[in-house]
Amino acid sequence: MPIGIFDSGVGGLTVVDAVSRALPNESIIYLGDTARVPYGTRSPETVRTYSLRVASLLFQMGIKALVVACNTASAHGLDALRARAEPLGLPVLGVIQPGVQAALKPGTAQNIAVLGTEGTIRGGAYQEALRAADPNLHIQAVACPMFVSLAEEGWTEGPIADLVAERYLSSLQDADTVVLGCTHYPLLAHTIGNQLPKSRLVDSASAVAQALCQLLSAKAIENPGNTPTTRRFLVTDNVERFRAVGKRFLSTTLDPVELVDVTEPTVEFAEP
Repeated sequence: MPIGIFDSGVGGLTVVDAVSRALPNESIIYLGDTARVPYGTRSPETVRTYSLRVASLLFQMGIKALVVACNTASAHGLDALRARAEPLGLPVLGVIQPGVQAALKPGTAQNIAVLGTEGTIRGGAYQEALRAADPNLHIQAVACPMFVSLAEEGWTEGPIADLVAERYLSSLQDADTVVLGCTHYPLLAHTIGNQLPKSRLVDSASAVAQALCQLLSAKAIENPGNTPTTRRFLVTDNVERFRAVGKRFLSTTLDPVELVDVTEPTVEFAEP
């Protein structure tokens, strides 16, 4: 049974890459809801509805675990997804809590910066989770929306990326830990690190992969490695754009990419 991973677009492919490295024996189905990207500009209710529809489709494909590789969907849809999926035997993992746990590595985090899209920063899920873990933390949150475009265009290093990073990050020189709170941002890790050389960068994609390893082990649903593994890529719109941009994320050709329609969820996943 494969692992299901979804995002509103291509950013979740960094999670696919991290999971593939951490769990090489596991098959993966990735769904990018490219017809509705970005989720970050939608209302929480709409994000929840979209998330339930995507999860319902992946559940019908026989996945054994669901990774919500979208920060906005993790913030606004995770509780609803778990309420419907876990009684059906489908564990659900978001990206925010693993990233927060990785940021709180003992003895290293006192002044934490969170970088994310406007929707993620405005939603405040990272900030709330960090404060809940340690109310004494000093937390700065900065929206870096242009990082998404730079990652998708492949302009992750060079003078343009440096200028954008300097503009966003100049106020964060005292941060000892920086959470990359968007799945696009690991592609700019080198540029971000150059701007904040004293900061420890926390890659939420790698944190999610490690959390998924623990989840599958605890539930004894790991693939023992004696069956062939596959990776399927599904999108709801613009196959060619996804294939072109996705190649920059995974450094390999994504083929085939299947076009699917995300419609009303099954009864199990429907809104009450």
